[in-house]
Amino acid sequence: MPTNEQRRATAKRKLERQLEKRAENERKRRLYTIIGSAVAAVVVIGAVVATIVITNRDPGGQTASTAGSTPTTSAEDTSPLDLPEQAQAGGLPPFQAPEGLGGDCQYPESAEEASKPNNAPRSGKVPTEPAQVSASMATNQGNIGLQLDNAKSPCTVNSFASLAQQGFFNDTPCHRLTTSESLAVLQCGDPTGVGTGGPGYAFANEYPTNQYQPDDPKLNEPVIYPRGTLAMANAGPDTNGSQFFLVFGDSQLPPNYTVFGTIDETGLATLDKIAAEGTVDGAPDGAPKLDVNVKSIALD
Repeated sequence: MPTNEQRRATAKRKLERQLEKRAENERKRRLYTIIGSAVAAVVVIGAVVATIVITNRDPGGQTASTAGSTPTTSAEDTSPLDLPEQAQAGGLPPFQAPEGLGGDCQYPESAEEASKPNNAPRSGKVPTEPAQVSASMATNQGNIGLQLDNAKSPCTVNSFASLAQQGFFNDTPCHRLTTSESLAVLQCGDPTGVGTGGPGYAFANEYPTNQYQPDDPKLNEPVIYPRGTLAMANAGPDTNGSQFFLVFGDSQLPPNYTVFGTIDETGLATLDKIAAEGTVDGAPDGAPKLDVNVKSIALD
C-alpha cells in the first residue's frame, strides 16, 4: 500500500505532465494563429498586387509603365497551389442575367481624350443575341481567335465590336505581359503603347461584377479567371475603355474585371509562344520581349 509520500510524488508527477501538456497546447495554438494570419495576409496581398498589375494608375489617370513600377511585379509569390485548401480562390460565379441586361448601355466621355480617333458606340438598348460573336485578332506573332460573349456582357461586346469595326485596334501594340504564377496575361488595346491610352469614353462593368451586390465584400476577394478568358482592364469601377487582357494561365483577380469572351486553341498557342519568351528585362511583369502588334481585329 503506497505511503503518503509516494502518493504525493505521484500526484506531483501527474500535475507536471498536465502543465507540460497545457504548455504544448498553448504553443500549438499560438503557432496556428500565426500561420492563419500569415495565410490571410498572403491572400489579401496577392489579390491587391494582382489588381495593381491590371489597373495601376498614377494620380493623373495613367496606367503605370513598367519602368519604376516594382509593386506591379510582385504577384509572382502567391500561387493557388501554394495556399491551404481553405484559402484558395474559387472560380467565377455562375451567371444569372441581371434585370435589364443590355437595356441601357451608356458610354459617357472619360477624363482622358481618345488616343486614336473613333466614334463612341451607340448607347441605349443593345441586342443580347446572338449569344456568341466570333472575332479574329491578327497579330504579327500569330492569329488569336475570339468568341465574344454577347449574352453575358452585351455593353462590353458592343463597345469592342464598334472599336474593331472602326479600325481602332489596327496597328497597335500589346504593351504588357505578366507571367507570374498567380497572374498570366497579355494586355492590349492601347494605341499609345504605354498603358495610358483609351477611346475617350468609359462604360460600366458587367459579368462577373454584376453578380454581386455593390457592397459585397467578396468583390475584394480573388477568384480564378481561367486560362482562355478575354477580359477588360480598368482603372476602377465602371472605367472600362479599350484596353483588354488575354489570360493564358489561370489567374487570381478580384471579380472586378468584365469577362466578355474566350480565346480559341490557336490563340492560346500564340499566347504561349509570346509568354515563353518573357518580358524585355526578364521580370515577371513588363513589356513582352517578343514585339507583339495587333494588325487588326475583325468580326467573323
